[in-house]
Amino acid sequence: MKAKILTSAILISGFLTGMAAFADMSGKWEGTVMIPGGNEIPLTYVFKIDGDKLTGNIETPEGELAIKDGKVDGKTFTFGVDVSGHAIKTSGKYYAEADSVGLDIDFAGDKTHSKLLRSKLDAANTK
Repeated sequence: MKAKILTSAILISGFLTGMAAFADMSGKWEGTVMIPGGNEIPLTYVFKIDGDKLTGNIETPEGELAIKDGKVDGKTFTFGVDVSGHAIKTSGKYYAEADSVGLDIDFAGDKTHSKLLRSKLDAANTK
């Protein structure tokens, strides 16, 4: 009986720790992304985590895009964005120890990788 209770406590603790790590991912993140044609554009992501749901938006030089169908699973996540009628699928991983996010972006078969760092303004507000 004690073994069951201990095992359950360890599993629950691990789950809560994972969810707490993702709660830390909420906020503003900055980076650039290489688009087809070789141009690099600056992007700012605003992530909001609620349980296993990821919402928020992406601020681009052309305007703001809503994050859709966002899901969190452990340290990985996925979401979609609609750009001028084209669905862009994104998957990523949160690196809590480096306070960074890695993104793999698929734009109609053209794939690119991007690294995001927490916005300096956001980082100052969380300390």
